[in-house]
Amino acid sequence: MKINGDRLKAIRKGRKMGRPKLAKLVGLTERKLTKIEAETSCTLPQSTIAKLSDVLQVPELTLTGDFPLVAQDLKPLTKSQCTSGCCS
Repeated sequence: MKINGDRLKAIRKGRKMGRPKLAKLVGLTERKLTKIEAETSCTLPQSTIAKLSDVLQVPELTLTGDFPLVAQDLKPLTKSQCTSGCCS
């Protein structure tokens, strides 16, 4: 599947998440994430897009460009009620 690097970067910044944190949560290197964000169109495995979607809390189709980017996609995430310490 293809995603738009500019859209991914805009969502990440809107969510107030740094590249190192997103890369770690998704299982990518920071260098690979930087490369993805720099490309206009980047082909990634569906599993990677699913992880990005889960972490950024946007539909996968928003990352591919099939869904429009809405204002809610560019707002910071609210803190979850996680008590295991995995979300800190």
